[in-house]
Amino acid sequence: MRTSNVYHAVDSHTEGMPTRVITGGVGVFPGHTMAERRAWFLANRDELRQLLMFEPRGHAAMSGAILQPPTRQDADWGVLYIEVSGCLPMCGHGTIGVATVLVETGMVDVTEPVTTIRLDTPAGLVVAEVAVADGRAERVTITNVPSFVERLDASVAVPGIGTVPYDLAFGGNFYAIVRLTELGIEFRADRSNQQELLDAGLAIMAAINAADEPVHPERTDIRGCHHVYLEAPGSTAAHSRHAMAIFPGWFDRSPCGTGTSARMAQLYARGELSLQQEFINESYIGSRFTGRLISETEVAGRQAVIPTITGRAWLTGTAQYFLDPSDPFPQGFLL
Repeated sequence: MRTSNVYHAVDSHTEGMPTRVITGGVGVFPGHTMAERRAWFLANRDELRQLLMFEPRGHAAMSGAILQPPTRQDADWGVLYIEVSGCLPMCGHGTIGVATVLVETGMVDVTEPVTTIRLDTPAGLVVAEVAVADGRAERVTITNVPSFVERLDASVAVPGIGTVPYDLAFGGNFYAIVRLTELGIEFRADRSNQQELLDAGLAIMAAINAADEPVHPERTDIRGCHHVYLEAPGSTAAHSRHAMAIFPGWFDRSPCGTGTSARMAQLYARGELSLQQEFINESYIGSRFTGRLISETEVAGRQAVIPTITGRAWLTGTAQYFLDPSDPFPQGFLL
């Protein structure tokens, strides 16, 4: 075995979406906050993300998280969220996966029936309440960062499609929310037209970023629309189905935690969802998160809400990843 580094990982999936949790071998990244560490990582160690997320160690829809010591005293662990598209400010399914891994590997003190884990993320402090029985993490409820609507009843000219109406909301990342009925595209149970859906989502996010790129009002490092929530016909404020198209070209297998937060913020702004009302968000493969808005707040003077998301994750394996110095793909590849 020839390698200069050994990266330790615990793999999991959250309602179908992988989270490869890197537990060792990377050291501590520079930065006084997790946002600073994210910026440093993207500028100096992005090849590590590519190595761990891209083929042949990962795949075109791979997602993960790198554990770090926290940068704030009120947190237990720091987290950097990595995936094929980059390093996210926040990831809901990834947080559920991380919390499950921390409990089931004993990396936090475990108490039953609930273990509380405070995570220092680039988007802010996120609290995970893990329901534990016999040492097993049965479900995780995360209290996410403030979520808000950036624009309602907007429209954008999309090449090859035409003018597309959309709403844009923030739930840790920015999400364009588009009704498939507006696009004239079916939401098929057998997912036989998935490429048509994906092509539309990618075209819409590119058009939005070209015409009016969203920027967080308090965080200029959080910008751009890289997710499009393609709302299925018949969706309501009680139970919504969707396909989540994600840059550079894949679907979220989970119901998407930050996307669920953004969707609830949109429904709240439209007067369709109330505080403390249960909201079921169903993914493209049929898995579900349960969301709830627990309070109002403000972000840069605009109305915002605090969402909670409940979901489940399962450990799938452990691994040690290497890079042989003769490997012709030191940063992996995507096909």
